Amino acid sequence: MLFSPVIYVIGWFLQMLGVAMFFPAAADWMAGNANWAVFAISGAGTYFAGASFVLATRGAPLDINLRQGFLLTTGSWVSVAVFGAVPFASSDLLPLTYTDAFFETMSGLTTTGSTVLTGLDDLPPGVLLWRGLLQWFGGIGIIVMAVAMFPLLKVGGMQLFRMESSDRSEKAMSSVKRYTAALVLSYVALSIVCATLLRLAGMPWFDAAVHAMTTLSTGGYSTSDASVGHWDSPFIHWIITAFMLLGALPFVVYIHMLRQGPASLFQDSQIRAFFSFLCIVVGVVTIWLWSSGGFTFERALRESAFNVVSIVTTTGYAVSDYSRWGAMPFGIFFMLIFVGGCTGSTGGGIKMFRFQVLWAAFRAYIWSRIYPHGVQALTYDGRPVSNDVVLGVLVFILIFLMTVMATSLILEGLGLDLVTALSGAATAVANVGPGLGDIIGPSGTFTSLPAAAKWVLAIAMLLGRLEFLAVLVLFSPGFWRR
Repeated sequence: MLFSPVIYVIGWFLQMLGVAMFFPAAADWMAGNANWAVFAISGAGTYFAGASFVLATRGAPLDINLRQGFLLTTGSWVSVAVFGAVPFASSDLLPLTYTDAFFETMSGLTTTGSTVLTGLDDLPPGVLLWRGLLQWFGGIGIIVMAVAMFPLLKVGGMQLFRMESSDRSEKAMSSVKRYTAALVLSYVALSIVCATLLRLAGMPWFDAAVHAMTTLSTGGYSTSDASVGHWDSPFIHWIITAFMLLGALPFVVYIHMLRQGPASLFQDSQIRAFFSFLCIVVGVVTIWLWSSGGFTFERALRESAFNVVSIVTTTGYAVSDYSRWGAMPFGIFFMLIFVGGCTGSTGGGIKMFRFQVLWAAFRAYIWSRIYPHGVQALTYDGRPVSNDVVLGVLVFILIFLMTVMATSLILEGLGLDLVTALSGAATAVANVGPGLGDIIGPSGTFTSLPAAAKWVLAIAMLLGRLEFLAVLVLFSPGFWRR
């Protein structure tokens, strides 16, 4: 395998990461905090490392093949996490071990939202901004990969969404570049709108900017230990709920809306199924809270909508500790961890389109049992679905569940109780963030977990974010053979 193209691209990613570190350095410098030097030195070192990679492989061919695509997908995320953890590990204000720093960084880049930091309200602005930037970059990164890379790699049935990116012609590659530019512009524009609305609703500019980045990326890093519950404002809660939903929709649909109008939003069957599912679950939880007598209808609707959307979109924000709402909401929220948003979004989880394909395959199978000689076409959104796509979806879901089970068993072996181990594994693999229980629940953090558990969870986050096979294929001996 020719490694130079992979190293060359990773070098450019590291250079961009190094430049990004100067933003929190500037924020700390303007606030008069000495921690600015940590980000400045880390940024310079990261940029130098990236520039060294680029210069060492300059002139290498950039026509990346399938095997290099798998290696680049995993290598870029790991490299950025390794260097992105340096400011956390080097700061005297936190202080964090490199294990904690890597966990925090991987959680940010994968938009998981699990944290080991406490006392967020008193942390310097540079640290808070860096957490927000990590999630913001991770969100746009996974959108571009879901549109351009995953369909090519045929990961988890994503070949169903292959576009012109499967063509090597100059025209097709030019189209991919235009699509990518449009996706980035949509992402930036929605982030600006979200920050502006939060400021108008009463949130300070700095908090509004950070929450806009972590809301649209469905990451969930907040600037307060109480998360969004720190602001007792229905307007702020509803704004963040709306933008969590926008972040969990396919970003390609925003491009279509500009061309065809808002009506094109609901032409996608995945989006219709996603909204229908959310309405049912929010309705059930709202009725449960309202009938309990401790909530007004408006508060029951607002808190159920916020927390349900936060878990389904894998954001991980909280305005209250939903694990104390009773047995039925507790069970509902655990199941919601696995759902996820739509494909081509910043959300994690299994994703809605896979449930639709699975349901279509189930119906086709039942039809074939009733009518052995009949023909039942398997379609998704009006398009025929090949057996290869169905197999990819089934394999993805199987690996997803097996990874959750294996991670949970390892965490239990490391001394965690069943609820913490199982919910922690599920939230890491699904990139949700908070788990269930008193330790890692909505009101807790991952600080007290053993170092080995944090490394296991960080690996689980990466596996879930990169759709498993993009990482696991690297451990196959056949992958490295000529």
